[in-house]
Amino acid sequence: MLTLASLLWAGNLIIGRAMRADMPPVAMAFWRWTVALFVILPFAWRDLLRQRAIILRSWKVFLVLGVSGIGLYNTMVYTGLQTTTATNATLFNSLIPALIAPIAWLVLRERMRPMQIVGVVVSILGVAVIVAQGHLTNLLHLGINVGDLWILISLLLWAFYTVALRFRPPDVRAVPFLAATILFGMPALSLLYAMEVATGARFDVTATTLTAIAYWGTMPSVVAYLLFNRGVERFGASRGGIFIHLVPVFGVVLSTIFLNEVPHAYHAAGIALVMVGIWFTTAARFSRH
Repeated sequence: MLTLASLLWAGNLIIGRAMRADMPPVAMAFWRWTVALFVILPFAWRDLLRQRAIILRSWKVFLVLGVSGIGLYNTMVYTGLQTTTATNATLFNSLIPALIAPIAWLVLRERMRPMQIVGVVVSILGVAVIVAQGHLTNLLHLGINVGDLWILISLLLWAFYTVALRFRPPDVRAVPFLAATILFGMPALSLLYAMEVATGARFDVTATTLTAIAYWGTMPSVVAYLLFNRGVERFGASRGGIFIHLVPVFGVVLSTIFLNEVPHAYHAAGIALVMVGIWFTTAARFSRH
């Protein structure tokens, strides 16, 4: 589940970067989640009505998840992709597991054992090998711009969202849970979109933009979120978060297939390190104190 979610999110980053000249960033996020809501509501509305009392009792949890995971996270990602490089965005995504661990400790008192720390370090090294093309000194030349800062803030929000999933009401099943999360996040996203439109930002409705919106509204939004939420529920926040390392790995593969980029030896070395790191992290158990 977590592996497939990472694959779908890698596609989201590639399309978001490719569409930066065709659509403004908040429009990307708004129409993505509008489509996702229409896709999921036919499967969720009966459960939403039946469990509305439970959902309303947990409104604070849904509000936090909706604003962080739906309203703000994607908006900041697409905003960052307007100006940052693909290399920087890929590298920063590898920081998510490292950000999840301290947040999980602060919120849940969940700490990592030494074996899991080794796994995180090895996985980050694998991602670094890929983005640095086998020469880690290349990382010293990565600059920080406004887009980089937006991506970093979005990663903090996603790490927080991952940890906050532990507070989800256990009686609400996956599909109505996602639908409720979108509903709670849409007001904040709609406000941001209204502000963007007020600045004069527009986009042309073409086959390209409609195809991008269709992908965003289904695969990385509905399918990937359901898979990720379920994976975190079964694995825990920190172990589930380690699979984010697969996003840049899949990014290399997708670039090879769709952009005709030739893979190199450092790609294989980086993928191997990521897999080893995931094995270390998922093989160990978490402890609390």
